[in-house]
Amino acid sequence: MAEGALRVAIVGLRHLHPRSYMPLFEAVPQTEVVAVVEADPDLREPFCADFGVRGYPSVEALLGEDAPDVAAIFLPHVDCPEAAVRCAEKGVHLMVEKPMAASAAGAEEIVQAARRAGVKLTTGYCWRLHPVALEFKRILDCGGVGRVVAAEGRCAAGRLHRYIEGHAEWMLERASSGGGPMYNLGVHWIDLLRWMLSDEVVEVSGRNVRVNTDYDIEDNSFALLRFAGGAIASLDISYTVPDSFPHGRDLYVAVRGTEGVLSWAPAYEGEKDVLEICSDAPDFSGAPRRRVEFELEPTEGYSGYAGRQYVRAFAEAILTDGTPPITGEDSVAVLKVVEAIYRSASEKRWMEVES
Repeated sequence: MAEGALRVAIVGLRHLHPRSYMPLFEAVPQTEVVAVVEADPDLREPFCADFGVRGYPSVEALLGEDAPDVAAIFLPHVDCPEAAVRCAEKGVHLMVEKPMAASAAGAEEIVQAARRAGVKLTTGYCWRLHPVALEFKRILDCGGVGRVVAAEGRCAAGRLHRYIEGHAEWMLERASSGGGPMYNLGVHWIDLLRWMLSDEVVEVSGRNVRVNTDYDIEDNSFALLRFAGGAIASLDISYTVPDSFPHGRDLYVAVRGTEGVLSWAPAYEGEKDVLEICSDAPDFSGAPRRRVEFELEPTEGYSGYAGRQYVRAFAEAILTDGTPPITGEDSVAVLKVVEAIYRSASEKRWMEVES
């Protein structure tokens, strides 16, 4: 173990991401995974053998022996608050996989526990740390598109069967996950747009479409979001991207203002990302219309380079007593938007987002 490295415990293996986070922790010298918590020995024991970590059947067993510095929690959304609160009470910093809970109230419970215990808390909205997203926000902040009028987010990623194959069947159960793709995928774009626009969603209109007949979640979710500053964003979030679609996902983000447009179709890892810029703003530095290519350093693991930056930023926040770039409060705000979308879909009308 590297001297001074934060000792990390993975909590929960019935999820698609724990194994893909391991290369991220390995790439950040300030962290080292030393333990895993999983009740199912058929999942726990191979993980321990593959990564050389200690295994525990429960959070209580982990905390009873030697509390780690950080708990990276990948439990069913509904179970995250209880585990996170227990870890916080033992002084363990919290990296809770998005959306952090199955409700805004559950996420708020984690936020309050972290505050009481004085531990750091973050959640996995790592798209903010992608270099294209950072440049996107820089241009918006300097007025490169004028006053923002509209935004668009599209995220179609995989089919339902990937959760079954990945031992995460609970993702298809509303009681455990909170809901369908808007809870699991749409939250990324809601958070990204809040951050890019430096604005909050105040009203939504949502509709859910259910294609599958075997599960109690919808597999397509659509929403209009009205921001306090007046911009309207549309979201198209889905589990029904065709298997033949490149890399099995269809991603897109765009913002249109009175003086310009920015658009980005995030590339698969290992490919060049391209930011399309069109600006008539008089103070904009650069050609009025151009393509900026980003060739990122190859990085294995969940979300690649951005995922590594997410882990590194949280480790640095702990070691320097700083503030993580993505906070628990961000998760609460996002889930309030999602809950309003579901209420709107149920009542078939525009719905205000809880302040």
